[in-house]
Order: sequence, then C-alpha cells, then structure tokens
Amino acid sequence: MTATNSHAGTLYIISAPSGAGKSSLLRALLEGKQESVQLSVSHTTREPRPGEVDGRDYHFIDVAGFQAMVQDAAFFEHAQVFDNYYGTSRQSVLDQLQAGNDVILEIDWQGARLIREQLPEAVSIFILPPSRDALQQRLQDRGQDDDAIIARRMRDAISEMSHFDEYDYLVINDDFDEARDELASILLSRRLRLPVQRQRQAALLAALLASAQ
Repeated sequence: MTATNSHAGTLYIISAPSGAGKSSLLRALLEGKQESVQLSVSHTTREPRPGEVDGRDYHFIDVAGFQAMVQDAAFFEHAQVFDNYYGTSRQSVLDQLQAGNDVILEIDWQGARLIREQLPEAVSIFILPPSRDALQQRLQDRGQDDDAIIARRMRDAISEMSHFDEYDYLVINDDFDEARDELASILLSRRLRLPVQRQRQAALLAALLASAQ
C-alpha cells in the first residue's frame, strides 16, 4: 500500500556502506541549526555497543519481540544485517511526518527500495567514502572488529556502494565539514520548495495577499 503525501514533513532516506561516516555526519547535522528534523530510531535485535542508549540510538528488542512486530505489520521495512534484525516503525515515521517534521531514516539500499515503494515522495541520499583505502582504514580504526569481520564488512560495503545510482543525491565524505554542509544544503533546499512553503507559511501568505483579494 502506498501512503499519500498529505503531510508537511519530508522523509529522507540516507544510506552508506559501513565505515563511510554516515552516523557521525547525521549527528553533526542534527546538532546544527536544523529545525523540525527527527532521526528515526530503528528497532534492532543486536546488543548495544558501548555508549549506545535504548530509545536514542536504537530500540533494542529480542528476536521474539521483533518477530511479533513483523507479524503485526508494524514495520515499513525490516531486514537481517549480518546476524541481527533491523526494522523501521511505520507509525512512528508517519506520526512525525504528519506533525510537520522532517524524518531521516538510516537504512541500506534494500530497505530504501521498500520505503520508496510505499512513500515514493521520499528523498534519498547516498554517502560514499573518498576511496576504498579510506573506508578500510575507518573500519580498522573503530577497534571493534577482528580482521575476518572487517573483511566481511568490506565485501558488503562494495556491494552496498554499487547501488548509489538508485538515489536522488550523492555526497562524498572526504572532508567531514564539507559533507555535513552538503547534507544541510539538501535539507534546506527541500524545505524552501513552494508546496512546502505554501503549507508552512499559509498565515503569512494570506496576510501578504489580503489586499489583493
């Protein structure tokens, strides 16, 4: 079923290979002067990493609970990534959009396809690293995975990157500040489009044009 575009908020789909710096960029973006932008918090069955907080970084849930939500059609999309499950809550996203907030989804290319089928007006952005060497170095610098896992992540990253041309925008995360500013520019330009401004600035437009009626 395709959702109708009856809300003021814009849904942003942002994808990137593991190690491209997507999460750091989005953190920096949301710490800036971004009004009415919400990061969708996904559900996952994986264990929290050091410093992660339930409800802020993810909704951590066990496999049985996740499967129950799948049966209830509670997810826009869900997938298995490595050995864990991830899903995007349908109602949470729609509530934010209808409240006039922009919503950012961090999902892979497969999830992005499913979201676009249901919300074709969604805006999609793909983030790439400046090189394979830089990507591998970033994965190693995390210090969280052994060589075998890093090798698997690199293979999956190459597969993920091959789908960049399915997206509306492409950002290269070479210079961090520049990449963050490019993301901010995309959000700002979308917010200034006439259909969005017509709805958000309805009172102002009515007042400005009152004498012409």
